[in-house]
Amino acid sequence: MVARDSEVRPARARGRGRRLAAVGLIGVAAVFALSGCSIDDAFGFGWPKGITTQAHMMRDMWVGSTIAAFAVGIVVWGLIFWCIIRYRKRAGDTELPVQTRYNLPIELIYSVVPFLIIAVLFYYTAVTQTAVDKITKPDVTVDIVAFKWNWQFTYEGANNVDPAGAQITTIGDSDYIPVLVVPTGEKILFVENSKDVIHSFWVPELLFKRDVFPGNVTNKFEITINPGAENAYVGRCAELCGTYHSEMNFELRAVTPAQYNQFLALKRQGDSTPQALVGIGLPPYATTTYPVGTCRTGNTNTTACQGEG
Repeated sequence: MVARDSEVRPARARGRGRRLAAVGLIGVAAVFALSGCSIDDAFGFGWPKGITTQAHMMRDMWVGSTIAAFAVGIVVWGLIFWCIIRYRKRAGDTELPVQTRYNLPIELIYSVVPFLIIAVLFYYTAVTQTAVDKITKPDVTVDIVAFKWNWQFTYEGANNVDPAGAQITTIGDSDYIPVLVVPTGEKILFVENSKDVIHSFWVPELLFKRDVFPGNVTNKFEITINPGAENAYVGRCAELCGTYHSEMNFELRAVTPAQYNQFLALKRQGDSTPQALVGIGLPPYATTTYPVGTCRTGNTNTTACQGEG
């Protein structure tokens, strides 16, 4: 018995659909394989790995939102391609496919499902934002003062004073990149102010930045750097603030709590920041960036062009 044409065509359409789905999956796998990314990097969907508790929360938020977007996209694309294949006009077709109008269940689904998706995304966005902006009782407080075109870092605390009675401070200038030393595993509060225009305090590995405003506007944020993330990280101004904006860099040096306490003890004795860094066994000057513009030795990437802070 010969199968009717009306029975053969749906079977062919299903076969084409499966083949297209297989090709799509192979294409996605090929993209990941050729990009050279690890599984963890691939499923980060372009979001870098951070070094703080807050950064991990933001990464999780990004990954979850992207997976939700892919899920919605796959459903929509699947329906579109299924309709294109299943209902495309063929030779001999004289009638339109069955039209569905005023279908209350489908209309309710179209209305309720997007609302639920938005509500869930809004909920997790609010939870993550609240956690990132939350300020508790910090273990360390650093005052950040931005100015054209450098940074000043002051370590708050009744005991953090030098022999002259001044608060322990590191300040940058045209031939010295200021190094901000902070401990891992402890809550660090940054308090920001600007002396002139709007700047922005940004360390890429924090996956977070916050503007620094002049006047009576004070911005604050708190982070906890993960233990094991001890390293040097470049810091930048992320707000176009004038002629030498691109050179307004600093370095965040994450150290162990023991090294941090030793660093402060050396600063209290009157050591400069480079001397105190040497005292805890670290390079005295920034290793992630260097001063530019004023060095006249012919090689700007040398400590000969750096002063002391």
